[in-house]
Amino acid sequence: MPDIEFKGKWYVYAHHLSVPFRPLVPDPAKSAGEPSPDGNLIIHGDNLHGLKALLPRYAGRVKCVYIDPPYNTGNGGWTYNDKLNSPLMREWLKQDAPVDGEELERHDKWCCMMWPRLQLLRELLTDNGVVFISIDDNEMHHLRMLMDEIFGEENLVTAIAWQSRASVQNDTDISVNHEYVLAYAKQRRQQDRRLRPSNADRWFSAEGFAMRPIPLEDDKFDNPDNDPRGLWKADPFDAPDVSTNLNYEIENPETGQKFLPPPGRHWRMTEERFLEMLRDNRIVFGRKGKTKPQLKTFYSERKDYGSTETTWFDASRMGTATSGTQELETILGSKQFPHPKPSRLITHLLRLATNPGDIVLDSFAGSGTTAQAVLELNREDGGDRKFILVECEDYADTVTAERARRVIAGVPDARDAALREGLGGSFLYCTLGKPIEVEGMLTDDESLPPFASLAAWLLHTATGVSAQTAQLHAMDEDGHFYSDDRRDYYLLYQPSVEWLRSDDAVLNEERADRIGEAARGRGREAVVFGAARYVSQRDLTAEYGITFCQLPYEIHRLRNGGR
Repeated sequence: MPDIEFKGKWYVYAHHLSVPFRPLVPDPAKSAGEPSPDGNLIIHGDNLHGLKALLPRYAGRVKCVYIDPPYNTGNGGWTYNDKLNSPLMREWLKQDAPVDGEELERHDKWCCMMWPRLQLLRELLTDNGVVFISIDDNEMHHLRMLMDEIFGEENLVTAIAWQSRASVQNDTDISVNHEYVLAYAKQRRQQDRRLRPSNADRWFSAEGFAMRPIPLEDDKFDNPDNDPRGLWKADPFDAPDVSTNLNYEIENPETGQKFLPPPGRHWRMTEERFLEMLRDNRIVFGRKGKTKPQLKTFYSERKDYGSTETTWFDASRMGTATSGTQELETILGSKQFPHPKPSRLITHLLRLATNPGDIVLDSFAGSGTTAQAVLELNREDGGDRKFILVECEDYADTVTAERARRVIAGVPDARDAALREGLGGSFLYCTLGKPIEVEGMLTDDESLPPFASLAAWLLHTATGVSAQTAQLHAMDEDGHFYSDDRRDYYLLYQPSVEWLRSDDAVLNEERADRIGEAARGRGREAVVFGAARYVSQRDLTAEYGITFCQLPYEIHRLRNGGR
């Protein structure tokens, strides 16, 4: 690890737990279509606070994360400020770094910034989720170490080399034409190598695929011998390395010629297994039966694994930084954001990692390419994937959200017919509200969070459950807002200082009896969040089956006139 190892790494990790929860505040005027709080979201605000705001509703529900964080090149001239000595980053480090920011090296600052955000991203992922991170050589090695600690090195999927530029630099000794897309799964499932291709296990994770390779085309397969198993191709029977039990003579049954593995290689299987494959007509000796052994590989057995390489140097399919810039200029009508990623690149990543209905998160949203990629893929396969974008800079509305608005409505000058027509869809534009903190959050009605936001925060904090906004509302006069197999959850709350000072906000005997009876009728216990109670916890437990959870002290203090 870099110096962050001994400059407070664990403090940085713990810090995100103490970051105050700030509810999402919808802005209908900046939204598009018919927005829903449970649909596509674009959030303007610091992504550390934005990710924390998403936890109560989206923990364990995001299938794919794509982020394009600052590469830490030291370049402060970009609109998307890449210099960690910028005023914004200096302020963040001043408030949130484990030690004096002036003592940290540039790479340490970058690691301090990334660590808590990666922790939160992991919490938001489904068990079979995957995260893609665009990066270059400036921080690739540090990012790998961070990801190995947070996600586990066993969950590395791969590092994809992407051709970011087609031209060659003539003002340097080495022309760097590529960047990386680093991929980690939240949980990779180890596959039985006897049943799967030797390189396939890295693509799978618990409870399904972490990444789904691109479908295998059948144009390289045929069936010259009319094998009833269908199309096949001949693959080499030898493999790298030298192993004694895999080094034996194989005789061509037609010519009698004997073969050994080439120098430095061995056969792909034991002699016993080879003879089984030979009897099963899975070994051929060339088209005319006169050469060394080859293994029949059947299309029907390999098509599920597809074909995905780790070098993406096809600009026509994946795009480049230049094509990304041209694409954005066509959409916005001017150059407002330098070096955006092309939508083709992100769309291809989403093909590998998502299915219709999945949630895609980009917490370094930049120009909003991820939103366009999600909408394009939905248009392509009829899916209903949802995007969540978080952007802290001032252009969140004028660039990030504006791009989404235009691709939804249609871009007249676009070459692509679907983009000209409009990809359709909607999104809800949000900012971050005032913090919900244990101390000091209540001064007036405007400082009080909505019922659903407070309920979501309390439920996630107490149980780890994430629930959609539509599920979290007062279903009766006693504030019943959620149930699981064991408990009913109640919140005695209205976002009103006057109401919180009234007896309506108190858990009294009458209300406790009503809640307890309703919960028992459903075969559950009850948990009640409230500012005050007139019944002891002992009696609540013994007589009503209720656990009372005191709301933040400031609410309790408010009930007592601020004393």
